[in-house]
Amino acid sequence: MLTVPHPIDSEALLATGRRVIETEAAALGQLGASLGPSFVEAIARILAAPGRTIVSGMGKSGHIARKIAATLASTGTPALFVHPAEASHGDLGMITPEDVILLLSNSGETPELADLIAYARRFAIPLIGVAGRPGSTLLRQSDVAILLPPAPEACSVGLAPTTSTTMTLALGDALAVALMEHRRFTPEDFRGFHPGGKLGARLTTVASLMHAGAEMPLTTPETPMGEALLEMSRKGFGVVGVADAAGRLVGIVTDGDLRRHMAGLLDRRVAEVMTPTPRTIATTALASEALGVMNAKKITTLFAEAPDAPGIPAGILHVHDCLRAGVV
Repeated sequence: MLTVPHPIDSEALLATGRRVIETEAAALGQLGASLGPSFVEAIARILAAPGRTIVSGMGKSGHIARKIAATLASTGTPALFVHPAEASHGDLGMITPEDVILLLSNSGETPELADLIAYARRFAIPLIGVAGRPGSTLLRQSDVAILLPPAPEACSVGLAPTTSTTMTLALGDALAVALMEHRRFTPEDFRGFHPGGKLGARLTTVASLMHAGAEMPLTTPETPMGEALLEMSRKGFGVVGVADAAGRLVGIVTDGDLRRHMAGLLDRRVAEVMTPTPRTIATTALASEALGVMNAKKITTLFAEAPDAPGIPAGILHVHDCLRAGVV
């Protein structure tokens, strides 16, 4: 049985929750307004570094630093979290003069960061400091000093890292997205760093799932239907595409077409049975878009064409290919 020291006051708890969120939201507004030349300089330093962005912090700042490093790495900026205490016991060797260091500390006086700061100064490694106190050791020693605006912590005693960590996290996101957009990071680039799970499935393209070359079921308009049926059966997609002499897709034969022409089917040629101008999709389209088209049109396959060769079938995609890849 769960016990609580006092009866639950729902209204008071809701009021506290809303106050915390409003306090932090106001601080984020201050942070956005305070961004200036130091933010731009920080980005320039990261872009200029041929190595990685080393992100570090102690305590709650360390947790934020881990997340910032992960966000940078997943959006095109090679990054690594280094724990400041471990750095003092050998992990400084993970940092090279080609790197840039991003240090986080609300007070700017966190003692565990001293060795990292000294190491950066000794080997002339660019140092970006983020802190909430002007004139602090971290900001004085940094090549680029980003000062968080003065904002109260959201807890009632004003001590628990809440507003300060929220601002630092948002600043990390701002740096990552600004770098991402400067690099013109594309959805395909993003997918390369997120191949697993639902996110990877959402960013999967038609080209990565389609069947190409000899796997495509293709025939010609003048082919007897008996041969077309064999091609349809061999390839196992339940359809056969129809290409003209120039290789352009001019039609498709589906199960529905077969049912509509059952009488004398084997005496016909493909051109008499096919559905002309079938729907296609670009090889560069997302597989989720292809699945949406198939669901909307109540079909199970789509031929794909490359943007630089319109009309020429480059592959075929089956609804099962999408489902196997986790595309929904």
